[in-house]
Amino acid sequence: MPAPLTVSTPSERELAITRQFDAPRDLVFLCYSRPELIRRWLGPPDWTMPTCEMDFRVGGKWRFVLRSPDGFEMGSGGVYREIVSPERIVNTETYDMDWTGGEAIATVSLVENADGTTTATTTVLYSSREARDGAAASPIAEGMEVSFKRLDELLETQPAA
Repeated sequence: MPAPLTVSTPSERELAITRQFDAPRDLVFLCYSRPELIRRWLGPPDWTMPTCEMDFRVGGKWRFVLRSPDGFEMGSGGVYREIVSPERIVNTETYDMDWTGGEAIATVSLVENADGTTTATTTVLYSSREARDGAAASPIAEGMEVSFKRLDELLETQPAA
């Protein structure tokens, strides 16, 4: 059984969320890099994703909008800064309802373990310590775990990359 989600603060402006997946790194990377797959796992199960736009290349833009059953929308977007398949994705992110104090930089690092599982670490560099602390105090970990459980289900059925 993969290790549970953990949250740490590697620096005064960073929040790191680490989760293990029972799948090879190539497959996990695929699920992070294709809009048709992201739509199937990102967000709560009863929410839809009316917008999932990804120009998945360095300098390309991305935009996601999640919609709750009652019509509430939560949007975010940014630019891809670095893509090293299947190891690393670095992008900027800004939320429509700016609760993070401006632009943040998110880095997803994927490490394949000897047992065939993959450890994914998402490290977000916020604009300030206060923004990081606000994110740490929010239900961000719980929200990500909801998505990661959906990703677990997708990884069980998705063919290898």
